[in-house]
Amino acid sequence: MRLDKYLADLGLGTRSEVKQYIKKGKVMVNGSTCTTTDRKIDENNDLISFNGQILSYEKNRYYILNKPAGYVCANHDNLHKTVFELLKGENLKGLFTVGRLDIDTEGLLIITDDGALSHELLSPSKHVAKTYYASILGIADESHITACHKGIDIGDDDLTEPALLKILNTDQINNTSEIELTITEGRFHQVKRMFHALGMEVTYLKRISMGTLKLDSEIPLGSFRRLTSEEIEMLKNNK
Repeated sequence: MRLDKYLADLGLGTRSEVKQYIKKGKVMVNGSTCTTTDRKIDENNDLISFNGQILSYEKNRYYILNKPAGYVCANHDNLHKTVFELLKGENLKGLFTVGRLDIDTEGLLIITDDGALSHELLSPSKHVAKTYYASILGIADESHITACHKGIDIGDDDLTEPALLKILNTDQINNTSEIELTITEGRFHQVKRMFHALGMEVTYLKRISMGTLKLDSEIPLGSFRRLTSEEIEMLKNNK
């Protein structure tokens, strides 16, 4: 890889900007100052430093974000704040969200630049489980558990795939329920449409897991962290 491309990929500046850094002697390769912008390097084995700081190259980047309501899953939006505004201090080049959460939905969101992993997690044929916690206006019961397992008509050509409904709590006085729903699809507004078809309304929705990855209770709402190598490997293997 060319040295200037390497530095630009790390988010240190544009190609023209990093070329100037190199010409000014701010970059070292294996302990020696390099002023040649088109020098070829081995990004995996050469030791590169910028202003005395050793740089580390990653082929792909992986984040877990605890998405708050009020943010859209888009790189740019003229009307709303985007989830990428929450990744402060990170190089956003090439990043995208793995699937989308509605603007009013909170919880687990994977952000990466790994298209292959995104395809594996979102492909309908892979049946990757996604679990949501929801507050519902209405009383959930055994009949709803059965309906979710059999599949629900939400107005599409086909019934929803079998889903697992777990009833956490019901409040007869206030006519509300707390549930967890695990689905293996990602249809538009699917969870809300499923409960609407059952005669109930979702008043709060939060994704708590996707595949093998669970929302870390130590990640505050609106915060993020890098995925560990173990988490990445488990996601790739869907184990």
